Amino acid sequence: MNQTLTVKSLNISEKKGVRKTPVPEIELNDLGLVGDSHAGSWHRQVSLLGLESYERFVEQAGRMLDPGDFAENITTEGVELKDTKILDRFVSDAIELEVTQIGKKCHFGCEIIKEAGACIMPKEGIFCRVIRGGVLKPGHTFTYEPRSIRFRVITLSDRASVGVYEDRSGPEIEKLIHEGFRESQWRAAVERTLIPDDVPLLKEQIETAVADGIRVIFTTGSTGIGPRDITPDVVIPMLDKEIPGIMEFIRTKHGERLPSALLSRSVAGMIGTTLIYTLPGSVKAVREYMQEILRSLEHALHMIRGIDSH
Repeated sequence: MNQTLTVKSLNISEKKGVRKTPVPEIELNDLGLVGDSHAGSWHRQVSLLGLESYERFVEQAGRMLDPGDFAENITTEGVELKDTKILDRFVSDAIELEVTQIGKKCHFGCEIIKEAGACIMPKEGIFCRVIRGGVLKPGHTFTYEPRSIRFRVITLSDRASVGVYEDRSGPEIEKLIHEGFRESQWRAAVERTLIPDDVPLLKEQIETAVADGIRVIFTTGSTGIGPRDITPDVVIPMLDKEIPGIMEFIRTKHGERLPSALLSRSVAGMIGTTLIYTLPGSVKAVREYMQEILRSLEHALHMIRGIDSH
């Protein structure tokens, strides 16, 4: 069921870290809110805070505050903004906003905390970039569209593909993705497929995934030095950028304990804006590789989306 977000107040200031003043209308362009201190060529162009958050603050603090007092550009009602995820969108016929950050760190010496005694923006406010701009007035409504980072897991195995045994590494990757993103600011959607060790078929699967808007591809299997191990040979020529450090680190870390791990030819890189990681086929190796990959994956997604998460 679609949720509706209603604009209750529009607020502006020429200085960061201070309360914003309500105005009857604002103009949004590709830099954000015209005339506001947060406008610019970055990911935090527009800030939003819900009346739901104000009500919680009033109940806890026992004092009334007005829209804009927590320095949000748009005060809203109808959607719990703190529960949104990066990439979610607020869409109307004329204007479209994309969520880029949930919460923030307070400015040093923030006047809002001094005056209000506390600030709820760090935990419950969100930030958006403008996808489509226009003139915005109180009462404007948006449809809330949750969106996900789409993952595709491709298992390569001649025998599993014909039912000789069950694919276990693909489901393991899917499980670890969901576990790794459980507390994340991103929402993950995972698709899986199973194919034999076949060069044209793997290339087709990867090209289709990229064209379909898949943002992260994991392959599992066919990364060794056997006669049917073909994954790195297919993937490397397709890369626009290689990310060698991840796989080098994993091979070095586990190769000290298990020298056979050094025979893996796993690679990581980017095809356009799609990340791709090629993992070995054993469940044990999948767990070892995913443990390290997940440590940097969110940061990689931030970088690709132009979000400064430092």
